[in-house]
Amino acid sequence: MAASMKIAIIDDEQDMRQSISQWLALSGFETETFGSAEDALKVLGQDYPGVVVSDIKMPGMDGMQFLKRLMSVDSALPVIMITGHGDVPMAVEAMRVGAFDFLEKPFNPERMTELAKRAVGKRRLTLDNRALRRELSDGTGIMKKLIGSSPVMERLREDILDLGQADGHVLIDGETGTGKTLVAHALHAVGAKAGRKFVLFSCAGQDEETLSAHLFGAGGEDIPLLEQARGGTLVLEDIDALPSGLQARLLTWMNEQGTPAETRLIAISNLSEQGKTCEDVLRPDLYYRLAAMKITLPPLRQRGEDILTLFARFSEQAAEEYGCDAPEVNAQEAAQLLQAPWPGNIRQLINVAERAVMQNRRGSGKISSLLMADENDAEPGMTTEGKPLKEYVEAFERMLIDNTMRRHRGSIVAVMDELCLPRRTLNEKMAKYGLTRSDYLGG
Repeated sequence: MAASMKIAIIDDEQDMRQSISQWLALSGFETETFGSAEDALKVLGQDYPGVVVSDIKMPGMDGMQFLKRLMSVDSALPVIMITGHGDVPMAVEAMRVGAFDFLEKPFNPERMTELAKRAVGKRRLTLDNRALRRELSDGTGIMKKLIGSSPVMERLREDILDLGQADGHVLIDGETGTGKTLVAHALHAVGAKAGRKFVLFSCAGQDEETLSAHLFGAGGEDIPLLEQARGGTLVLEDIDALPSGLQARLLTWMNEQGTPAETRLIAISNLSEQGKTCEDVLRPDLYYRLAAMKITLPPLRQRGEDILTLFARFSEQAAEEYGCDAPEVNAQEAAQLLQAPWPGNIRQLINVAERAVMQNRRGSGKISSLLMADENDAEPGMTTEGKPLKEYVEAFERMLIDNTMRRHRGSIVAVMDELCLPRRTLNEKMAKYGLTRSDYLGG
């Protein structure tokens, strides 16, 4: 495991460098050596795939100066400092600056190996987390489906990464149509059980005996869900529909799992749409066990200009399916989309986008008429607060540039020509709205 990570050894004494390198190589590590801090800094950049072992007393740039430079480059890089006898105060200062640990000469080689293993483990976790965070920001994998740049969506993606890595049981709640099952898939995809089983089951619309047989088995040939999901992730939708007796059995099963849990449970609740919370209907002991890791999905009406981004994406997909053009959204319609209450959230938005494409194919109808029809069917009391005109204008402008860039597959000249914008203005607006040309190339 350690062989895939490097250990950079910095010491001005060649014999010491070779001695440490040989010992660590025998312990299964890949090493590289440097005779000075200056030489090492040419290689040790941010995201260096390994850890550092450095002498503290060296000519030129000494170990303390070197450590401070490394911490300014990557504060999470583990650095093990080697000190001479009587240099403990200097070692303590190194720990304060950010060193991972220190060894006092003459040191025990076994202690060196132990520290190296711990440092490599920490570094591996740091780099894995960084890679996952880049995956979130890049929109690759399943995270590509979690579209949106609003603050609530940025926070949701961070929560998914954090809780996914924690690998404990999770409770997901939120209004209908907000994408709770998608988030459950994402939690599994970024967690330690990503390559294992993912079992999804709805507790709604079934009597207690049937649910018991599905979950825990009934002595027949069918394998119970808890067994099917062993070692992976079990997702129970509509957990609030589970009778109290089965909730108690589920809690017992969770308590028997140990830490970390062999099988991860992700429970999904829809109760917030009914004016209740999951806490109102679940047994308190089960609720508090699940709610230790809880994600509440934001309703669409709180996601600002994400609404326009999603509408454009869904209408493009529907237009491709129906073999026609997606409808052009004007400023008034953009404002109406942003102001709509969206009681059905993402699911409703997909429906409106598809109907708008069908209207456009027929050459009749407006998006506003679709929104008015939906508002007539909406639950009373579901409203969206008004926003300053500036926010509506910026959201529309961003949508217009985004749509035009997609249509012209990142051709700056074509976008400048269609929108009648000089290059500098277009560049400034793209930077303002977080739009990058590379996102549209080859689309």
